[in-house]
Amino acid sequence: MALTLALAGAATATALTGSGHAEPRLTPAGAKAEADRLYRAAEEAAERYNAVREKADGARKAVNALRDEVARRAAVLNTARGAVGAMAAADYRSGTGGGLPPALRLALTADPDAYLDGAVLAGRAADHRARTVGALRGELVELARLRSEAAGRLTELESLRAEAGRHQAVVHGKAAAARRLVDSLPQPQRAAYQGEVAAPGPRPGPPPGDGSRAAAAVAFAYGALGKPYVWGATGPASFDCSGLTQAAWRSAGVALPRTTYTQIGAGRRVGRGELAPGDLVFFYSGISHVGLYIGGGRMIHAPRPGAPVRIAPIDEMPWAGATRVA
Repeated sequence: MALTLALAGAATATALTGSGHAEPRLTPAGAKAEADRLYRAAEEAAERYNAVREKADGARKAVNALRDEVARRAAVLNTARGAVGAMAAADYRSGTGGGLPPALRLALTADPDAYLDGAVLAGRAADHRARTVGALRGELVELARLRSEAAGRLTELESLRAEAGRHQAVVHGKAAAARRLVDSLPQPQRAAYQGEVAAPGPRPGPPPGDGSRAAAAVAFAYGALGKPYVWGATGPASFDCSGLTQAAWRSAGVALPRTTYTQIGAGRRVGRGELAPGDLVFFYSGISHVGLYIGGGRMIHAPRPGAPVRIAPIDEMPWAGATRVA
């Protein structure tokens, strides 16, 4: 029975792979298409990683702020506890915590006016004690609430970190598979593919700007030409696709969201025939890639690992839309 199962498993494996030894070699065109597909899948995972990491950063800041507030509230609580304790000790020493009823004390006193004046002061002190005790109770309730909220945000942070790790593993796995695929090609085909993603020649300068924020973003993108693609990078030494557009517009004083699928909603949508320099141009059905339009049907973008920031035609990838930021 075990031998039968083993033979069946071997047959299934052979059927799935096409061979018991190695997958069939792809043509150069097929290798390029498959490598592109893997890099695109890695970029989609990278954008999800960027989104989760941004949420995790927000959760981490919230946890730190809550911890600071808990420490501040604990100090206030300790002060209030000290005040209440001092009042209790003073009451014990003066005997105001018990003794004869107030009406009997008034009847027996030799100086009723002085007693009544003292009673008024005692009443005010009692009101102050009541307020202090009430404040103490309020601080206890608030401190418990803050500690509970901090614990919840900490749990959220740990969950986000785990999710980011899963996306990061997908990124590295897909990218490594793409690199292995390209490296497995015979040298001429590999050189042809690598030549397609080689760094550009002399770096062109940006056209004269008009002083607008869009011109400032375009000038920044020109300055980034030739810098390497790194997953999750937002500059200044390296970028991923949405990291480049975010950094370009940040240099112009505009804060963009972190990911491609949030950047597309960061301005006014424009048609392909309305494009102007500085517009964000998006690609693929999942809106997984973005570049900065520079005019003449061209953009500056960070393509993928091994392909540094470069100028490319906007029709080299499936069009998804465009957004005018300012």
